[in-house]
Amino acid sequence: MHHDDIQRGHETPHHGHSLAEDIAVIETLFARRRALKWFAGAGTVALVAGCGGSSADSDAVTTVTTTTATPTSTTTATPTPTTTTTSTGCIVDPTETAGPYPADGTNTASGSTSNALTVSGIVRSDIRASFISTTTVATGTQLTITLTVVDVNATCAPLANYAVYLWQCDRNGNYSLYTAPTESYLRGVQVTNAAGQVTFTTIVPGCYDGRYPHMHFEVFSTLTAATGGRYAVLTSQLAMPAALCNAVYADTTLYPSSATRFANISTSSDGVFSDNTAAQIAQQTPTFSGSVADGYTANVLIGVAR
Repeated sequence: MHHDDIQRGHETPHHGHSLAEDIAVIETLFARRRALKWFAGAGTVALVAGCGGSSADSDAVTTVTTTTATPTSTTTATPTPTTTTTSTGCIVDPTETAGPYPADGTNTASGSTSNALTVSGIVRSDIRASFISTTTVATGTQLTITLTVVDVNATCAPLANYAVYLWQCDRNGNYSLYTAPTESYLRGVQVTNAAGQVTFTTIVPGCYDGRYPHMHFEVFSTLTAATGGRYAVLTSQLAMPAALCNAVYADTTLYPSSATRFANISTSSDGVFSDNTAAQIAQQTPTFSGSVADGYTANVLIGVAR
């Protein structure tokens, strides 16, 4: 066997050598095989450690996998609140004056403090009847209105267990406890349900000089807080749609002076609504359905920044 054959691992038979030469070759083969056996056993760790490429490739794969997963998670999570935010359609209702006739304990009438919110019976859905000293029922075109109170800072989520105080003038433009001092009609409080809603049965308010037809309301965080108007989280007003006013005020027997007064006023000339944006006026204006003969139903969204 030639030396290069041993290096290449080939075993090619040859003849014509002496016994001493054969013995030398055999001893060389045995020595080589013992060395290989030792490397195959005890040297395994050293050989594997020497193959650093495999270990590095494995770490590289792990690193790539981790790096890939991280931006995928971030990218997926980021658009979610953006989409939710842009899909919402509510805004904060503007704060408006409570006016001179709130009967919430914040002003006086005839020298005494008027606070209907502390009187038993104020929590009611149908607010057409007086409930303090008389039982007079306010006449006019019937209206059932639902106000939905939502949290603008929580993607317009409904606010449950909030108290809403609603008050308005009668068909002649007078307010109970003030310009109609013996009456207490057209005032009431309701607590929002799980959908953030309260519903009142009332009448379409009349139009009086200098003001666009409207309703007043205050929102309180709890019914307990509603015992004094100073604790309201929002005080604002609702604007009646022009088409509704024209239809209702056409009955001059039921609404004797409203048509004439309404012809001289608009939201743009009103002292309260005139400085509001178009979006604010749109949210402050309830949507109506129904007729003068059958009465109307209305819905309006109330946006609160909690």
